[in-house]
Amino acid sequence: MIVYTCHGAARGVTGSCHLVQCGDSRILIDCGMYQGGHEANAANARGFLFDPHAIDAVLLTHAHLDHCGRLPKLVRDGFRGSILATAATRDLARIVLMDAASLQEDETRRAAARGDHHATPLSTVSDAFRAMDAFDRVVGYGEACDVAPGIRATFLDAGHILGSASILLELDDGATRRRMVFSGDLGHHGSGMLRALAPAPEADVVVMETTYGDREHRDFAATQAEFLTAVSSTLRDRGNVIIPTFALERAQEILFCLHQGVRGGTIPAGTPVFLDSPMAISATDVFRRHPEGLSDSFRELLQREDPFATPRVRFTRSVDESMAINTIEGGAIILAGSGMCTGGRVMHHLLHNLDRGRASVIFVGYAAEGSLARKIIDGYKRVRIDHHDVAVRSHIWTINGFSAHAGQSELLAWLGTSPRRQVLLVHGEEHGGMEVMEQVLRARGVAVACPTLESPCRLG
Repeated sequence: MIVYTCHGAARGVTGSCHLVQCGDSRILIDCGMYQGGHEANAANARGFLFDPHAIDAVLLTHAHLDHCGRLPKLVRDGFRGSILATAATRDLARIVLMDAASLQEDETRRAAARGDHHATPLSTVSDAFRAMDAFDRVVGYGEACDVAPGIRATFLDAGHILGSASILLELDDGATRRRMVFSGDLGHHGSGMLRALAPAPEADVVVMETTYGDREHRDFAATQAEFLTAVSSTLRDRGNVIIPTFALERAQEILFCLHQGVRGGTIPAGTPVFLDSPMAISATDVFRRHPEGLSDSFRELLQREDPFATPRVRFTRSVDESMAINTIEGGAIILAGSGMCTGGRVMHHLLHNLDRGRASVIFVGYAAEGSLARKIIDGYKRVRIDHHDVAVRSHIWTINGFSAHAGQSELLAWLGTSPRRQVLLVHGEEHGGMEVMEQVLRARGVAVACPTLESPCRLG
């Protein structure tokens, strides 16, 4: 018997987790956190509706928190198998999981100081260390490997972030054989830092993300021009530029754009630039260590100069360095996590700058429903930050062309036109990208479905 069950990102964007049973073997594709407010926190805290002891392996598509964030909880709850990933994903996941656990422990201590002694972290630093011990198998792109009896996997470049992969499963329960592809998150070509994604191979069943299934991204040159215009106009007004930044790929892409802006004269060379994210700083080092995931042109550039640096860039690791930035009332560019403004250092930069009319906040990535970033983007006049009501007076820019997710035409090109028994749509807003992609595929005669949470789908 071959059965697929979605345990996360079903008719929603975050919390990716997919269970595949083939005969007596059971594996997961990803085990990510839900993100976006109190409901997400409650979903993360709930127990798994499968037995972690019974899982033979986890295949990790990439290192974003919504794909790997519950791995420490999985190990703590009894998982004793192997976690398989590319080398770059393993190195980035270490940074992400350690950072998330540290933040969760800090939040728990703050809650206790406020008198809430019932708060507990989803995972501790100790849990994260134990999860990293399970990363005992590194896989390369295009290399088929046996995962469990009856299950063979091949990782393919997804072009989303460094190390990201789509995964082909060859399933054989002794009576039935199926080929199943999980897209993971698929990449948008963007700045050209990464290699292009590999198209989906022939398969019976495809599980495909739909984050931007309802839209196309702008041309990257136009996106970069708008971004540099937003930055330069704010600097002319003597305001600070706050960029809530995802630490993996987005931070590096923004640094690259700023580097090009300085070289092209759009941004004054003397502008102080702060990468105020220990995780993004460490992730930038990983980019330098894994050129195998970079495009040929970017790899050549990396050999000649540092594309992540400007003359006055500062990488601020310590809390004291981060807090000192808030004494700057204007003229600085500040990149800080998290990208959805759900925590991290960007919160105190927003607290100090969001009510300043000369400042700008530039959003360069996806913002989930319920997140602070989404509220600001949607035009809230006041928001709550660290128990303070803050007026939104700064200029708000939303520049979606930086997205690391494929747009609609890129998703369709990845899927291709070869016959499929079924396409299952996940990782998208039910009344947004997922719904539109479903309509498009049905119009093309494709058998398509949108799985519901924890509803088994028998494949053979």
